[in-house]
Amino acid sequence: MVAGIATLKLNLSAFSSSMSISTASFSSSSFPSILPMRTPSSKPRFLRIYALTSNDIKVGTNLEVDGAPWRVMEFLHVKPGKGAAFVRTKLKNYITGNTVEKTFRAGSSIDQADVYKETKQFTYKDGAQFVFMDLSTYEEFRLGEKEIGDRTKWLKEGMDCNLLLWNGKVIDVELPITVKLSVVDVDPGLKGDTAQGGTKPATLDTGAVVNVPLFVNIGDEILVDSRTGQYMSRA
Repeated sequence: MVAGIATLKLNLSAFSSSMSISTASFSSSSFPSILPMRTPSSKPRFLRIYALTSNDIKVGTNLEVDGAPWRVMEFLHVKPGKGAAFVRTKLKNYITGNTVEKTFRAGSSIDQADVYKETKQFTYKDGAQFVFMDLSTYEEFRLGEKEIGDRTKWLKEGMDCNLLLWNGKVIDVELPITVKLSVVDVDPGLKGDTAQGGTKPATLDTGAVVNVPLFVNIGDEILVDSRTGQYMSRA
């Protein structure tokens, strides 16, 4: 009886072992994995859309009209008692500098000009051209005196500026609002004049002439608002 029990246990052990081997072989080779494979996630790509309506117009909006880039200088939404509403605008052409008045029907579709900014450094003047450089690629961008206009009197070598580009072409330049310049010529102030808050003309190292307080002397560095040409303070 004891021998029979021992034989039965031995057979059960062998049967259990063979079942384990068979099951392992089946799960590893015959049954596909039910867990999905993980793949690296990628960030979604967004397309930039430049369409807008006349209701979105505001000062500073860049529009593409007749294949040219324009900047909105003024606008007015008009709702007449009779007839359809419209938007009256004053636009400035980035390339030619011309300004025109144009009316858009309210809600009409308009193309927004893809005008973007890149920071470049003004490095030097080559004849009638102003050379700006990308400090990372050393690529040069050139603008003529016509494009710079009156801003030449605030432009100084080594100054970082924003170049405006459209279709890969430079169409305008933005100077820093506050520029630091040196006084190269100014009349000395008289004693007692500083208490009266008077001003006097001073010539700066870029050739610009601004009115400065009477205490400003030759060699002083001052801060000037490039938009208005007004003295702000000593640097």
